[in-house]
Amino acid sequence: MYHRIWTFGNIGIIVFSIIYIWLLRPHDSSLLITAQLLAQIAIILFFININMYFTFLVIRKTSIRKVKIRLAKFSRHLMKWHIKIALLGATVIIGHALINLYELGPMIGYNHLKLLSGYLALSLLFLTLFAGYLRHKKASGFRRKFHLLSAMSFLGAFLLHMFVFV
Repeated sequence: MYHRIWTFGNIGIIVFSIIYIWLLRPHDSSLLITAQLLAQIAIILFFININMYFTFLVIRKTSIRKVKIRLAKFSRHLMKWHIKIALLGATVIIGHALINLYELGPMIGYNHLKLLSGYLALSLLFLTLFAGYLRHKKASGFRRKFHLLSAMSFLGAFLLHMFVFV
């Protein structure tokens, strides 16, 4: 039951972001369109990585052996890409941030809520990457929780930033 809600929630956010970015917030500037494309790519990359938590949660909570085995095999393959996806997403989002600071900053002001929420999301992204680096170097319960908490905090800030209107 929960996996369906989670799946539809993910699909809904991605579809809503496509509609919002491309239909409700069109821009004339080719640089801003590039920033929108980078944002869309980053959304997909970050949701792939954040869904790792859900995959592990289902593995822990389900009592259906076939589901556990299938998800464990899937997560074993996906974990090989987790760090690469995170670094690619961070690189893409840095490009998005730089373009928006250059193009939107002078127009709406550098202290606009959209940019402030972007600063927060970017800070939490770097904290998440740092926590992931620590976890990669030496896994412990504290480091796992720190990485998870920072990732979920980043998700919240990222969603806030995404839904703030310019």
